[in-house]
Amino acid sequence: MMHRKERDASCGSPRSVGDDKAVASRMTIFVEGIEIMATTLEQNTLEAQPREAGTKNQARRVRREGKIPGVVYGAGKDALSVSVDPRHVLRILRSDSGHNTIFDLALSGGERTKAMIVDWQYEPIKGHLLHIDLKRIAMDKALRVSVPVMLQGVPLGVRTEGGILEQMLREVEIECLPGDIPSHIDVDVSELTFGKVLRVSDLPHNEKLKFLSDANQPVAHVTSVKEEVVATPEAVAAEAGAVPAEPEVIKKGKAETEGEGEAAAAEKPEKTEKKAEKKEKK
Repeated sequence: MMHRKERDASCGSPRSVGDDKAVASRMTIFVEGIEIMATTLEQNTLEAQPREAGTKNQARRVRREGKIPGVVYGAGKDALSVSVDPRHVLRILRSDSGHNTIFDLALSGGERTKAMIVDWQYEPIKGHLLHIDLKRIAMDKALRVSVPVMLQGVPLGVRTEGGILEQMLREVEIECLPGDIPSHIDVDVSELTFGKVLRVSDLPHNEKLKFLSDANQPVAHVTSVKEEVVATPEAVAAEAGAVPAEPEVIKKGKAETEGEGEAAAAEKPEKTEKKAEKKEKK
């Protein structure tokens, strides 16, 4: 079963998903000349119905009805078993902000709370969504989230020095209020050359975002293209026709064996002659 592990702290940039009538408006934050995209919501709702927690058979019954089982927890409240429409959940997971999307969770009985997806499971063969975990979010409390880093531009080391751009770090962990979380961070790498490394400390910062990733952690650099050495036909033929020399140890051992055999053969006639002389004397 494919399984998405829950992050220690997750939050996201709100985005209009899960409701066909939801309307999203975008805002752009500029920090030190580099653009950070963030998204604000006017309306975004995921409806959930309470269900009775129990065995796997009960969970299968929920799926047969076209829903998937889930659980809601967090904000100091007891966990609540629910069922939700998997189509609305998939819209959230496939959106730009993905599982970091914050939305209104509407529960039967009139309860509404801000929530986000923190864990989900897929059926490994057909890829159907099987289960989901939702977490209540307090909009006035700072949360931790990993946001993607998007490299913009063509590095100088690629344009003029024939290198290639390599991105080692694709997400950074930050801490901020849910409403201030960017969907991604854009950084200009057009001046990046050989020998220069873009690090977390070089990413755009402001007073609303606190970077938790190591400031010295490399994000990207320009590296050289590794050329593959191709053997010429002549070299291949020469290597195939070469006869490996017999190890000297084997030759030496063979020569010593032959020498010992000759010495033994020479000793045998001498012994025969001595025996003949003894018989004549007698």
